[in-house]
Amino acid sequence: MIGARCIVGPFCTIGAHVEIAEDCELVSHVVVDGHTRIGRGSKIYSFAAVGVAPQDLKYQGEPTQVEIGERNVIREYVTISRGTAGGGGITRLGSDCLVMACAHIGHDSQIGSHCILANAATLAGHVTVEDYATVGALCPVHQYCRIGRYAYVGGGSVVVQDVLPFSLTSAKRETHAFGLNRVGLQRRGFSSEQMRDLHHAYKTLHATKLNTTQALERLKAEESVSEDVRYLIDFIESSTRGVLK
Repeated sequence: MIGARCIVGPFCTIGAHVEIAEDCELVSHVVVDGHTRIGRGSKIYSFAAVGVAPQDLKYQGEPTQVEIGERNVIREYVTISRGTAGGGGITRLGSDCLVMACAHIGHDSQIGSHCILANAATLAGHVTVEDYATVGALCPVHQYCRIGRYAYVGGGSVVVQDVLPFSLTSAKRETHAFGLNRVGLQRRGFSSEQMRDLHHAYKTLHATKLNTTQALERLKAEESVSEDVRYLIDFIESSTRGVLK
C-alpha cells in the first residue's frame, strides 16, 4: 500500500507486503521489501535497501518486520534488515532520524527518535540506540550493545559495551567515555541545573576512587536524585555487557 502524495522514482522495487504512508519519497533504485511499514514524510535516497532479509544464518524466511517512523531521512546505500524470529521479530527506527550513506541497521535493532547514524555506522543485530543519540562515522557496534539517550559516539570508535547516556564517548587508543556531551545537551535545551546534576553524577562515577557499585550507591543515597541521574543509574544497573567508562 502506498499513501497519497508519495513520489516513487525510477527503478524502485516495492514488495507486496510493504506499507508506505503519505508524503514519502523514494528517489530512485530503492528496494523496500518484507513486512515493512514506513511513516509519513520520510525520504529514502538511491540504492538503499530497507526491510531486506537479515544477515543471519538462522533466518529461514519467517515473515518478520521493519517498522520506520515519520520524517526520517535515509541516505544512499543504507541497509536496514528485518527482524528474526529469535530476536523479537521486528527492527525499529523511530521518527525524525538521519541515517547517512552506507550505514547498516542490523536485524532486531531498536533505534529511537531524533537519532543520527553517520556515514558507515554499522549496527550489528539486537543493538539499541536511544532517543537523541548520535553514532559517528565508521563506528561498528557489537551485538546487544545499548547506546543511551543523548550520547555522542565519535567517529571510528569500536563499541563493544554499553555507551553511557549523556556521554561523549570516543576512541584514541581505546574507546572510553570522556565525560558529558555538553554541546549536545546545551543544543537540546538542558538547563544549567540539569547540567550541574549530571556533571556531579559523572564526577562521582569517574573522578573518585570508588568502583562503579560504590559510586552508584553514593548517588542513590543522596538527598535528592534528579530524573536524569536516576535514568543514568538505572541504565548502568541494567547493563548486561558492562558500560564504557
